[in-house]
Amino acid sequence: MDVSQALELVDRWLYEDSGKRLNDLERQVFVGSWQGHTYEAIYPDNPEYVEKSVGYKLWQKLTKLSGEKVTKKTVHGFVARLAQRQTNHPYQKASLVLTTTDRANFRNVLISHRQGLGDSLVQALHQTLTQAGYQVTHTNPDAYPELSDQAWLAHVATAIQQCDYLIVLLSPTAAVSELVLEELQQVHRRSHPMVLPIRVQCPSTLSLNTDLLTYLGVLPHVCWEQEADTPGVLQAVLAQMQSPDAVRASSASPLAVVTPDASVGPPVPTADPELPQGQVRLDSAFYIERQPAEAQCYRAIGQPGTLIRIKAPRQMGKTSLMSRILSQAREQGYQTVPLSFQHADADIFASLNQFLQWFCSRLARRLHLLQSVEDYWSDTFGSKDNCTAYFEDCVLSVLETPLVVALDEVDRIFQHPTIADDFFGLLRAWYEEAGYGDSGSGLWEKLRLVIVHSTEVYIPLDVNQSPFNVGLPIELTEFSLEQVMELADRHHLAWQPTDGMALMQIVGGHPYLVRLALYHLAQQSLNLTDLLATAATESGIYADHLRRHLWNLQQHPSLATAFSQVVRAKEPIELDSIPAFKLHSLGLVQMQGNQVVSRFELYRQYFQDRLHES
Repeated sequence: MDVSQALELVDRWLYEDSGKRLNDLERQVFVGSWQGHTYEAIYPDNPEYVEKSVGYKLWQKLTKLSGEKVTKKTVHGFVARLAQRQTNHPYQKASLVLTTTDRANFRNVLISHRQGLGDSLVQALHQTLTQAGYQVTHTNPDAYPELSDQAWLAHVATAIQQCDYLIVLLSPTAAVSELVLEELQQVHRRSHPMVLPIRVQCPSTLSLNTDLLTYLGVLPHVCWEQEADTPGVLQAVLAQMQSPDAVRASSASPLAVVTPDASVGPPVPTADPELPQGQVRLDSAFYIERQPAEAQCYRAIGQPGTLIRIKAPRQMGKTSLMSRILSQAREQGYQTVPLSFQHADADIFASLNQFLQWFCSRLARRLHLLQSVEDYWSDTFGSKDNCTAYFEDCVLSVLETPLVVALDEVDRIFQHPTIADDFFGLLRAWYEEAGYGDSGSGLWEKLRLVIVHSTEVYIPLDVNQSPFNVGLPIELTEFSLEQVMELADRHHLAWQPTDGMALMQIVGGHPYLVRLALYHLAQQSLNLTDLLATAATESGIYADHLRRHLWNLQQHPSLATAFSQVVRAKEPIELDSIPAFKLHSLGLVQMQGNQVVSRFELYRQYFQDRLHES
């Protein structure tokens, strides 16, 4: 859609709703905003007036009438959705342009699905829920063909913020989708929406990865295998919206309902291609050892009061290594508890007291301890004293064997400096307690800590109270050519070193991206030449991975601006430390001293056309 068509659409819509058309200045602001111009470029004579009066009132007007937040930066996405609402889309049976009164009478449902399996089920869900009075939107980009990637991702982000229910169609492909996982993480942070999983030709025996089990493992999964299951699925979905226990209680229903069991072991490893899905299974034939890191960690975990720090960008194998350390500890008879801060609700970080109570409660739940944290917490003492006393009296003193606590996604705490300073100081104090050699040190020698994070610590911490300068540091690096060739051999690919180098020119030795390529090549779904030619496009195998990065950048405009500068630069450039560290933690840049470069050619090609400098 060009600017004249967009202007005509919005002008006509406003006229039909209010009987008033856009005035000349509003039209000028709209056109300039659509074309990405600043207010100075739109109206050089008085940009401040146009921004604060004309532009502000225009976006407020559109926001009020549409029921969604409209700004200068989101005008493309807004117009695309407006156009979609006024067409006969195959999923759309009613207008989505609602007045404030209308919107209050609706509850918002977001259906997470991808093209392919279950298309007829999606249409039936949409029609049934719309007729029942629900407002339905979709995450499938094919449902909004006129939207650009950026506009579609903005639409999904808005829909997640507004939804009351998230229906997840969990096909085998969706079960390993980075975007589906991102959707669930975003919804989880809101704490409010109800999540309803539907397995679409996805057997109950299919092992879900650790993150999906965290978000979906405790929920009943309705199963859809064929068209005949559709009426039962619709009935179950409507019933569960009215009562969360409806599906569990309906034992007489012929519809298959399963609850995933996290304790069910993974299948026996084979040399068949294995689609990477985050943490690599303990028995996977495709795990590449990261020596000498493994050997160092296995030795250290047997030492009293040890602390291991694992650092690497996203999807580099940190959690896979962490799980192997825990497995090694269990073989020695130790108790193990993995805790991921990614799974903590946003309000957990509201105060140190609340955070430390959550921390102790999660630990107690995993260890099946009887002592209630709330009952043990005392107002007389500070939260750090309470937490330390709980560990001493209710955890370490009752365990006969050492305890290994693995803290994953520690980076999330960096976003809360007031909590971070005290919590990390507490971990350092516990580590030092084990080395004092006094009567109390024997208790703390039982505790072994594994800290996993994606980037450097970019918050100021007292050097004497930080756990990030003690213990065993492990920094995971990318695969070497030899390791890539070994993986290719395990996938039964008859590769020459030139093939491995050709792939690494695009994605380096990134473990996940390399394995994803080898999986598709082993499946013979495409050849290496085609894979490399389409790698940075929407039709390539990395589209899901790239869109997730784009989504994250759109949620943080300052990072998007910084990364835009990186991918457009022909030489390494210097950024402020915080955006540089955050981009590194996302795995988007490489640090070269005080300068950064785009981590892979894949990212440079894809983001050059999709990020705009402000």
